[in-house]
Amino acid sequence: MISQPSKANVLLVGSGGVGTMGAYALETGGKAEVTAVLRSNYEAVSKQGFSIDSIEHGDGIVGWKPTTLVNRVPSVAEEGLKPFDFIVVTTKNVADVSPTVDEVIEPAVTPGHSVIVLVQNGLNIEKPVIAKYPGNTVLSGVSLIGATETAWGKIRHDDKDIVKIGPYKSPNVTEQDSTAAAQKFVEIYNACGKVEAIYDDNVPFTRWRKLIYNSSFNSVATILRMDTTRMRISEHVIDNLIRPAMLEIKSTAKAAGIELPDDIAEVMIRVDPKETYFKPSMCQDIEKGNYIEFENIVGEPMREAEKLGVSTPVLKIIYGILKGLQWKTMEAKGLVVPKWSDDSVYG
Repeated sequence: MISQPSKANVLLVGSGGVGTMGAYALETGGKAEVTAVLRSNYEAVSKQGFSIDSIEHGDGIVGWKPTTLVNRVPSVAEEGLKPFDFIVVTTKNVADVSPTVDEVIEPAVTPGHSVIVLVQNGLNIEKPVIAKYPGNTVLSGVSLIGATETAWGKIRHDDKDIVKIGPYKSPNVTEQDSTAAAQKFVEIYNACGKVEAIYDDNVPFTRWRKLIYNSSFNSVATILRMDTTRMRISEHVIDNLIRPAMLEIKSTAKAAGIELPDDIAEVMIRVDPKETYFKPSMCQDIEKGNYIEFENIVGEPMREAEKLGVSTPVLKIIYGILKGLQWKTMEAKGLVVPKWSDDSVYG
């Protein structure tokens, strides 16, 4: 009897729209078993499974569950679990609120074995993870999917699942091993035959390109609570905020050695279909009272610009407003208290 090859043992941290469709692709491809970490939707999914309407996998998928559901990141050592081959993180990257990504995944990381796959927005998201786990391979991923959890456990997948995965340099991991890990993950993700995982040998270019959209549309939508269609119809929001922010990102990328296309701003301004009236993810988060992932989307590019001598006046204003909005959310959640101290500069 011929033994079947063992499936990759995958931990998924973040089972919203993007994460759930990733888990579905991995499981239905038959080359991975997924342990999914759920938070707010844990009770609903435990009882009823996920209900999915998918542009690629079909509508009316009811009661689907990955191999294992948990409501917290499992501790491999304490629970005597089989080491995770891949730890895939699809949560929002809220770098200014603890616990941060590197802290969240700690119980599940097996040193020198677990490949950490960061499928998140922003710049320099890999640095704190590599600093904490220098002996683990870190892969950098950019997802271009359109998928939303419309209610607990109910997923609407309405735009193609395209994810770009590439190796990120780590001090104690060879380039050969990182490349092999990225190619392996692309293989198991593509196994279902209905999605498009792409090996990316130029992760910095892909990240800076996506920042063109996120640093402008995602951020301004959060401040104005305004969808991208209305911004384009208004014209002045594009002319005074969106395009200038995009061009500042393009200039910073160029100073960092990343040459984006000359027409990138005009292309990205028109990238959303005209009739979608789409509110980007960070805008949706703030309307729900959630923390926003502005540090890696605006803060890190702004700080890179400062180091490289690039002027970014629009990004600085956007950053200042977003940080103020985050402070208000922190206060609402009891994380900060508006109280004077002896160290208060403006008291």
